Amino acid sequence: MRPIFFRGNAMVSLGYARTIANLSTILAFAAFLGACSSFSLSSPTSSVAPEQGMGPEVPATIRSDELVGKWGLAAYHNPADRVRTEKQAQATCKQPYVIGAGTSGGVVMHLADQATPQELRIKGSQSGKNYIGPAGPPGGEQDREILSFDGRVLITRFVDKDAGTRYGDMVYVRCGPKA
Repeated sequence: MRPIFFRGNAMVSLGYARTIANLSTILAFAAFLGACSSFSLSSPTSSVAPEQGMGPEVPATIRSDELVGKWGLAAYHNPADRVRTEKQAQATCKQPYVIGAGTSGGVVMHLADQATPQELRIKGSQSGKNYIGPAGPPGGEQDREILSFDGRVLITRFVDKDAGTRYGDMVYVRCGPKA
């Protein structure tokens, strides 16, 4: 005689319970394999840009400690206004924008439309561009591309088209000697 146990209000024999458990295991495994069917180990055939994580992580050519300090900040939309905007940024050093050092090697800055600064990473890309943004592949929607940096002047643009249009090219001019 097979042992009997209760499941809810029904009596079930142990043999029947094992059959149900085995079928459940097989169905779970089949569902797992079905979910993996879209995953491919072959080389990608799409034309995704390297900045979207299609390659090994590339170190940035700019170090985080090079950006830490006090900066005058201004922005322009017309490239012809760059020199004038650098002078305006220098004039804002009375109330500088502070780029802080992060606790895990990044820099503390604001993301677009965020009131609270957070730690961001300096990310390199396969194409040689550098980005500042949250963890993730370089060139993400919340990143800003570093257009130029000479140690004294940093120019960035948000990758997100809407934020890039609203903020323009951001010009940071170092206030005094590097801290």
